[in-house]
Parts: sequence; structure tokens; C-alpha cells
Amino acid sequence: MTKSPAWQRSEGKSPSGGLNAKGRASYHHETGGTLKAPTKDVKNSRHHSFCARMEGMRSKLTNHKNAHDPESRINKALRKWGC
Repeated sequence: MTKSPAWQRSEGKSPSGGLNAKGRASYHHETGGTLKAPTKDVKNSRHHSFCARMEGMRSKLTNHKNAHDPESRINKALRKWGC
């Protein structure tokens, strides 16, 4: 049985939210996609796009408990990006 890629397991995820370098490398190896590290630079268009998308996901795609849980993956990612 083969293991799932690191970006899908806890070793590829950062405890503070998002993927760590190993997770991003694993994602690139498996899909060919390139993921950049989070940025808190509010002048960056990636920052605005990510925050707008994720705020909508938090309210529509999670249940009430996860949307307001500070330890949920989506809220950790939003904090990491400074949203």
C-alpha cells in the first residue's frame, strides 16, 4: 500500500495553517502545480484574492462550529495570510 502524498498528510501541513515547504514540494511533484508561500503583504494581489476566496469558503462551505473555531484549518490559513 502506498502512502498518500505529504501535502495530504500532517507532515506536509504547517501547524499554524497552510502547507509547509515539504507539502508544497509534494504538491508540485504530484500535480505539476506551483504553490507559493503565504504572504501578509496587503499590496500583493495574491493576498487580496486569497482572502476574498477564503472568507467566502469559511461562511459557505463549513459548518457553524468550524467557521468559528480558531483551531480549524481554514481559520489558521486566514490568520497565516493576515486576513
